Amino acid sequence: MTRQVDARGLSCPQPVILARQAIRAGEFPVEVLVDTRTSCDNVRRAMEMLGHTVAVAADGDDFKLKITR
Repeated sequence: MTRQVDARGLSCPQPVILARQAIRAGEFPVEVLVDTRTSCDNVRRAMEMLGHTVAVAADGDDFKLKITR
């Protein structure tokens, strides 16, 4: 089951912190929703630095990041 983290409306670093908490819980895959390109880039970069694979998709005005091991 996919764990979903809704970080829309939050400014950085909060989306990164929420994504890291979900990763630490070990519930993969994790889907993170953000509403700015900056948050999208920051979450993607942080998760890739931790060794995870990140797929980014535009979802209307938002971005959906699917994080896998």
